[in-house]
Amino acid sequence: MSNSRTNILNKIKQALVHKVPAPFSAASDNIAHFPVSGKELELEFAENFNGLKGRFSYCFNRAELVNQLQVLIEARQWKNVYCREDAIREMLAKNGLAISYTEDLAHCDVALTGCEFLVARTGSMLLSSAQQSGRTVSVYAPVHICLAYPEQLVYDVQDAVMQLREKYGSSFPSMVSLATGPSRTADIEKTLVVGVHGPKEVFCFLIDE
Repeated sequence: MSNSRTNILNKIKQALVHKVPAPFSAASDNIAHFPVSGKELELEFAENFNGLKGRFSYCFNRAELVNQLQVLIEARQWKNVYCREDAIREMLAKNGLAISYTEDLAHCDVALTGCEFLVARTGSMLLSSAQQSGRTVSVYAPVHICLAYPEQLVYDVQDAVMQLREKYGSSFPSMVSLATGPSRTADIEKTLVVGVHGPKEVFCFLIDE
């Protein structure tokens, strides 16, 4: 064990002395590394999100969103709905969804959040600590429901990060994460298991106002 540790430390020392140049040093941040498919962003996101076992739903307006949420909540018999974002609570209440929210994230059935952006190419939701939901809501609840709008759709992660920089400037969030479908791991005997380190189900409702 001591020999292995010594070898590792020696390799680290050598790497610090003989620095390796960064790959693609001449590359520009503005170069698109993936060609745009030509599909509508809504369609591409939906296909990729569903392909990752996410559940995508398109809503023509907020009234339809409320109707779909009401049906889903009743069908699943969710009693403990968690939502920390005031704008979402207010919007749902104004459109007729009467929910008695729980303040106990640890024992909730489902959590509602917004997002910063939706990344069409990967079917990912980009979240940040600047949101009212903070760092934990989207990963702690057993079911995560994200509410988003078409103007939050971007093609690639690079586009999302660039717009995030423009949005926050010098107050860039301390944490930015990508949620790509339900949590999954293959650590145990290389067998894929869903919902071990995060939500078992992830829904995305895209609201077209």
